Amino acid sequence: MLSLQFIYNQSINFLKTVVLLSLLSGLLTLIGYLLMRGVIGALFGLLIAITINFSAWFYSDKIVLKVYKARTPDSREKARLQPIIEVLSSRAKLPVPKLYIIPTSVPNAFATGRSPKHGIVGVTEGLMRLLPDDELEGVIAHELTHIKNRDTLTQTIASTLAGAISLLAQIGVDMMFRGLFSSRNSGWRLITLLPTLFLAPITATIIQLAISRTREYSADAGAAALTGNPRALANALGRLQNNRSVRINVNAAFQPLLIINPFKKELVTRLFSTHPPTEARIQKLLKLELQLRSNPNSY
Repeated sequence: MLSLQFIYNQSINFLKTVVLLSLLSGLLTLIGYLLMRGVIGALFGLLIAITINFSAWFYSDKIVLKVYKARTPDSREKARLQPIIEVLSSRAKLPVPKLYIIPTSVPNAFATGRSPKHGIVGVTEGLMRLLPDDELEGVIAHELTHIKNRDTLTQTIASTLAGAISLLAQIGVDMMFRGLFSSRNSGWRLITLLPTLFLAPITATIIQLAISRTREYSADAGAAALTGNPRALANALGRLQNNRSVRINVNAAFQPLLIINPFKKELVTRLFSTHPPTEARIQKLLKLELQLRSNPNSY
């Protein structure tokens, strides 16, 4: 029988997904309204939003794999990863997700898929080189917890739509500046449209931020429960934090899918990061380790 907590988490995630889709769809509709000056533009924006929502819901995992240029693991990689993910999936009572490798030296990992049955876990070549098996197990357990909590649906849809909003806003800004001195561009239209186009990507990021940060803490705790080794994940996060000198070549809209923010710690990045501070996550994991030692049955 499903626990009340599990049912509660599923319900909250569903509501967040609905709110997220509504807000981002409204933003796309507004951009269409302002760009095309009226109801026709709004309907066009709404049509784009519906198309993107449908595509994101059913095909976002394929979009994410294409964005990351992910490939299936070779025999050596599979021999290392498959036993880990099978054991952890059994403990989590999940179908075994498909494994993919991201061809980059940047150490990171992600999960995607609209449901546990369609779950996907991806790790980078750099992650496999950097982490020993116990820490790699902690990272994979973190991603499996995202799948179990159905975080991947909301995160993937958010990333896909935010990327689309950023692209449309860039196109809109380009169109505005190309026609800046056109007679169609009245003063009031420029005053309303330009701020909207510039702020749209920031708004999309804030929406992502609102739903992503607490999920990372929850996934860390779930990983600790699956492995019984919170310190291994804490050590892995520390290594990842110290190996961000090279940026992963991917749209920033897709960073919520990763286990750690791949971008450096500039002030703006910290303010708009969809991940909580790595140091805070490590401290929470070390506290979980103390709890586990004092009460081995607490997990």
